[in-house]
Amino acid sequence: MTYVANTAADQAAMLETIGMESVAALFEVVPEAVRFPRLNLPRPLSEMEALAELERMADENVDANHYHWFLGAGAYNHFVPSVVPQLQMRSEFYTAYTPYQPEASQGTLQAIFEYQSMMAELTGMEVVNASHYDGATSLAEAAVMSVNAARGNRSKILVSPNVHPQYRAVLRTYLQGTPFTVTGDEDPANDVGILAEMLDDQTACLIIQSPNFFGELEAVDGLAEIVHAAGALLILHIDPISLGLFKPPGHYGADIVTGEGQSLGNNLNFGGPYLGIFATTNKLVRRMPGRVVGQTTDTQGRRGFVLTLSTREQHIRREKATSNICTNQGLIALGAAIYLATMGKQGLRQVAKLCYHKAHYAAAEIDKLAGYQVINRQPFFKEFVVRCPQPALDIARQLNQQKILPGLVLSRYFPERTHDLLVCVTEMNPKAQIDRLVNTLQKAA
Repeated sequence: MTYVANTAADQAAMLETIGMESVAALFEVVPEAVRFPRLNLPRPLSEMEALAELERMADENVDANHYHWFLGAGAYNHFVPSVVPQLQMRSEFYTAYTPYQPEASQGTLQAIFEYQSMMAELTGMEVVNASHYDGATSLAEAAVMSVNAARGNRSKILVSPNVHPQYRAVLRTYLQGTPFTVTGDEDPANDVGILAEMLDDQTACLIIQSPNFFGELEAVDGLAEIVHAAGALLILHIDPISLGLFKPPGHYGADIVTGEGQSLGNNLNFGGPYLGIFATTNKLVRRMPGRVVGQTTDTQGRRGFVLTLSTREQHIRREKATSNICTNQGLIALGAAIYLATMGKQGLRQVAKLCYHKAHYAAAEIDKLAGYQVINRQPFFKEFVVRCPQPALDIARQLNQQKILPGLVLSRYFPERTHDLLVCVTEMNPKAQIDRLVNTLQKAA
């Protein structure tokens, strides 16, 4: 095995230590017939040939650089300024992981502190942690936290049917084997008003996504008061780009805010790594999973950064932990911080406005087509649902042949919705692309 650095003398010393005569003797417990199977591998390639083969395979992928991209549903094609990867990929950031020796990791701590500070301002919340794996895990962790923080013995988690179906699946996976019940999303007709009526003395939290999975803005104004009156917590899952245009969830009285941070300076990357946003109030900070970085001064008055909160049980006494997932997505959070600092308040607002107006232009044009209908019932941000004259999967396949990805075929998650297509438009879709989508949909019908 030429790729193992052990010399013959090293091997002899190890064999002597364990009392074996040879390496082959280690495998005598494996039946001889299957001990060293012959693999039917192709001939070895040179580096040049291997790279060419990998490029050929990569060209078979459908990606946003070669297709007109109108797919969203939780992962969005937004512009990433060049400064983001340029700074993010510096070796001192790229090799950093979790600050296990925090005071010796001032650069890492400051990067996390800046991310937390900007995210707190964006969401209107008091505390933001050092991030979770993605939007789905942050939402599930918020539900677990709400159960731990609830007054009394509360075991019911109310969740809107308009929350991303994958997030709801992750939530149920988290709670397998526990006495807690996830309910409210069984009936697609359960809107915010109906869910509010379902609140009772067993409810730990109500989970709402806005903009929701279908791109619509939920009616959450005044909802926190109703939830709090029932003794429960309100969890709002958000799209951070939308906060450049709309009121932040902290102004609605949300107790916990979660979100998918991929939109903030992170490419699609075929599904990851992504960034789970998690924010809460000072009142609940001791219940929050993960880490919180704070700013202070040393004895000489110099600015420094420390782990203000890092639950010891999460490292040692795991059975007493608020959460056993406490890794921070530091590199992705750093990218989000660079993105927010680069864009600034007006830049983020401009991105949100472009998404909003381009999506509404596309929806208006598609709605004019014979056989097509935009069926959103509430105001929407950058995604909307189109009812097609033919099965949406058939239409999507026709457009794929012309290098247009028209959106998500909703029958993937909702089998009965065979003719519905979830279309997403961002600042990355120029008018010419939108017009081509409209014309191609018309021909496909």
